[in-house]
Amino acid sequence: MRKSNFALRLQPSLMDEARKLADIEGVALNQFINVAVAEKLSALRTASYFAERAARADIPKALAILARAGKGQAPVKGDGLN
Repeated sequence: MRKSNFALRLQPSLMDEARKLADIEGVALNQFINVAVAEKLSALRTASYFAERAARADIPKALAILARAGKGQAPVKGDGLN
């Protein structure tokens, strides 16, 4: 795994909180920041992934599939709306 260095300037209050939480989690501050950045990237990529999928959606086809789901079959226990 390739590593790189980056001088990160955080506001003192953010740095204090990050240190406290890293200590509570029992990890190094560097590891805590790495995980925090990874989580943010994951959230942002997830949002764009679903936006891309939605753009490719075929709504009429999906509605046709839903319209025929269970057609001709009696409702089973648990099918009701709660």
